[in-house]
Amino acid sequence: MKNEHRLAYQAIKKVSQHEGHGAVTKLLAHLGISRQAYYKGLKRQKTDWKIKDEFLTSRANHWYDRHDKCIGSTKILSNLNMDPQVTEPVTLKQVKRIMIKLGIRCVIRPKKHSHVKQQEQYTQDNVLGQKFSVSGPNQVWLADSTELSYGANGQFKMRLSGVLDLYGRHFIAYELSRTETAAAETRLFEKAFDFAGDVHPMVHTDRGPAYTSKMFNDHLAGHGVTRSMSRPGTPYDNAPIERWWNEFKVRWMDRMRCRPLIRSLWLW
Repeated sequence: MKNEHRLAYQAIKKVSQHEGHGAVTKLLAHLGISRQAYYKGLKRQKTDWKIKDEFLTSRANHWYDRHDKCIGSTKILSNLNMDPQVTEPVTLKQVKRIMIKLGIRCVIRPKKHSHVKQQEQYTQDNVLGQKFSVSGPNQVWLADSTELSYGANGQFKMRLSGVLDLYGRHFIAYELSRTETAAAETRLFEKAFDFAGDVHPMVHTDRGPAYTSKMFNDHLAGHGVTRSMSRPGTPYDNAPIERWWNEFKVRWMDRMRCRPLIRSLWLW
């Protein structure tokens, strides 16, 4: 029996308690349901499959809400498999069916395709080679910048640059600037070395104009670092910091309404 029919039968039953059986006849006639189907539907019990499906749907919705409506089917499945209340195995196909039924989906940032290739000055090979496991701090630093929007309608733009220590995957320095420039990235690394002290990590970046500039690379050379750059058109070569930006924007910026905070940081 469809859920809409069950709800209709329950509504008719509730109305009939106050209005009498005459109301039942009129409502059944209006809905085009026979009296026999109505009383049979009232007595019908939910099947075991229906009970399990409703429970699984409630747990999937619980985890979706708990993660601020940002996770997709694979993460919902992971949470359900670790949920102590869910005692039976769950498949990805079940989760996708439930998401379609609930009308929910993962929130993602739209991709941008407006990048203009700039002339490169200093380029290096991808020495890191997507080896994202390290045994201690300050062995590998990842650097990148991302565009942030602020203002009532998001009409203002600025760049947030950061240095991520691959060990622990946390930021050790950040810099706010109007645009991505060699000067801004040099100031960023001055902060990073002030924080970390006398260290000589591998520094991995993309091939943006700020990171291929003479000014920036001369500054890093003075600290005796090993340089590494992502291959052209391969953002996964810098995946940990790309993932950090994504989580920051989707889970914090968009949810916490921090545009006034960004503006105050810039003015400060």
